[in-house]
Amino acid sequence: MAESSTPHDPHWPRASEWLAAPDDPRTAEGDLALLGVPAHETSISLTGAHATPAAVRTALARYSLFAASEDLDLSAVRAIDLGDVEGPDGPDGEARVAAAVAAAAARFRLVLGIGGDNSITYSLMRGLAGDALAEWGLITVDAHHDLRDGVSNGSPIRRLVEAGLPGAHIVQIGVADFANSAVYAKRAREYGITVIPRGELRTRPVTEIAAHALEIAGLGGRPVFVDLDVDVCDRAVVPGCPASAPGGISADELRQLARLFARDPRVRGLDITEVDATADAADGRTVRLAALIVLEVAAGLALR
Repeated sequence: MAESSTPHDPHWPRASEWLAAPDDPRTAEGDLALLGVPAHETSISLTGAHATPAAVRTALARYSLFAASEDLDLSAVRAIDLGDVEGPDGPDGEARVAAAVAAAAARFRLVLGIGGDNSITYSLMRGLAGDALAEWGLITVDAHHDLRDGVSNGSPIRRLVEAGLPGAHIVQIGVADFANSAVYAKRAREYGITVIPRGELRTRPVTEIAAHALEIAGLGGRPVFVDLDVDVCDRAVVPGCPASAPGGISADELRQLARLFARDPRVRGLDITEVDATADAADGRTVRLAALIVLEVAAGLALR
């Protein structure tokens, strides 16, 4: 059933109706700011990730605002759609993204960037941290280290470290076998990054891993940014992620992590990256997962 043909029920409000578009994005205030960042030009893999922010907004029509597990109604969360940053690629584009997220952070409790490829983690975090990057922490949920040379969706973490983010306060969850190289694994160790490989999620509870990551990234109360790279998931559930592979984490694990991190007041911003809406399965499962992560983030914020 297409989103446009879904029946209207006044007792079943849709998440797409909850996400408000303001009259003036420059002055809007609220709890959760959603910012589309359709970057794709430097992606290592061919991607149509620039189409994803719009697709996620559409997919929200499939979901309600009620989280039964917590008896939680998200209608009380003021979620504002600030639209897309125009031309987010390249130095000028990154500057526009940084300026947009800095402005949003001054008026909202939490900022959520919707990619776009993983290059946006760099510009989003630079905008949030400003000149205080050395005082922040970072958690990535990603199959990859993203420590490559150059400027691409494979290099944002290296670029942040070189800009002053301390590796001792970076945690990478879900790093996969056969998805990285020995050179970049060595680089992660040299930077002092804490790596929690995919295998540990098979033996440790998600809640324990999230708490461990927050303890390291947010040590001493430092603010934290969280990068949710959807290609960390098993390819069966995210066929619209170019670099996803069989054996990744489950959709449920990623959703749990999103809610757990958003629940912590040290987390000031998150992103959702590496979903290519143009390469998704016919049932739209990858984009639907991204839309559900938006709701999980809102649920975490509501539970603070």
